[in-house]
Amino acid sequence: MTALRVAVRRFGPFENAIAAQFADFVAAAGVNATIEAVPLDLNPLHQTTIADGGLANGEWDVAFLNTDWLAEAVDKRALEDLTPHLVRAPIADFPDAWSPSLTGLQRFDGGCWGMPYHDGPECLIYRTDLISTPPATWDDFYACARAQHNRQSGIDGTVLALFPDGHNSFYDFCIHVWSRGGEVFDKGGRIDLVSAEAHEALDFLRTLAGDENAIAPGCREMDSVAAGMSFAEGKVALMANWFGFAAYCDTSPDSKVKGLVDVAPLPAGPRGKSVSLNVFWVLAIGAGSRNKSLAWDFLRHCATPAMDLLTTTEGAIGTRRSTWADPDINTAVPYYHRLGWLHEHAREMPVTPDLARISHIVDDLITAAVTTGRPTADLLAEAQARVAR
Repeated sequence: MTALRVAVRRFGPFENAIAAQFADFVAAAGVNATIEAVPLDLNPLHQTTIADGGLANGEWDVAFLNTDWLAEAVDKRALEDLTPHLVRAPIADFPDAWSPSLTGLQRFDGGCWGMPYHDGPECLIYRTDLISTPPATWDDFYACARAQHNRQSGIDGTVLALFPDGHNSFYDFCIHVWSRGGEVFDKGGRIDLVSAEAHEALDFLRTLAGDENAIAPGCREMDSVAAGMSFAEGKVALMANWFGFAAYCDTSPDSKVKGLVDVAPLPAGPRGKSVSLNVFWVLAIGAGSRNKSLAWDFLRHCATPAMDLLTTTEGAIGTRRSTWADPDINTAVPYYHRLGWLHEHAREMPVTPDLARISHIVDDLITAAVTTGRPTADLLAEAQARVAR
């Protein structure tokens, strides 16, 4: 019996969905196969699949990868190009049944390196029983967090995912620069950490992170999942986080805020505008896999309307337009249809194999900002020098 080894981003809805989808695949296709799905946190997932060569050497047949990692994985010859598989055994409505924003980031260097699996740009998520009008600027966001912060009632104003996993701290920094009218990368993909907007962004994040009258304690140990779960537990009034966590709060039986959640555009800076970030998860096949045909058949099955819908009902975010418009889904999660709008107003990271390294340098920058009193200008200059080296 063939065992398909899958490296999964550790998150209950991912783990439950991929297991249910494989069971449905086996039943529908009549194949004699099992799945070995191993949940991993972000850094270990990147380490085993790309840095240690697990996708290249056959240790993993399939992996959950976020789009920021794809250029690095391709550069290291870790991924199977899906283009020949799409020709041999096509997906009938690909790519037309997906938003263009979910079919472009994985297609470069003449190949297609992953199938979209989980979506959900960053947005403002807030409690409707506490907040009637969501803040439109970051200054209003900060003021709202302070107004809602009440440790006696167990509610924190807001939360930041500051755990240094090369993920949310980097993304938050970029969003704050963009929403202030700045640019993080030039047209050649080179990063600029010493702009006036970068200075303002870091000042805002370090001030917010240090305000015990606005923010949850322990944020330095929280990743985006932990921050989202804290909101689902009823402990947070509002946050900037991934759309998927809002949907989870309205679908999970464990959520304490079901029916009390809404989403809005992210706040704008004083000279900028609201902007979101388009980063999503794909299923990719390892270049070293000895089960590529089986892996592709499974990816095709996950891309069907029913299985994409299952991704959503398990608590993650499906990627097909049909799922976003599904009436039952929108009854359970009234703002689900807004995914299309969020994608239209989302930015993307440059396609570069250096992105993971850069993200960890920005992680260190944010960590230094929230744990030391060193001047912002010095921290930014030091980070810029590290990128250049």
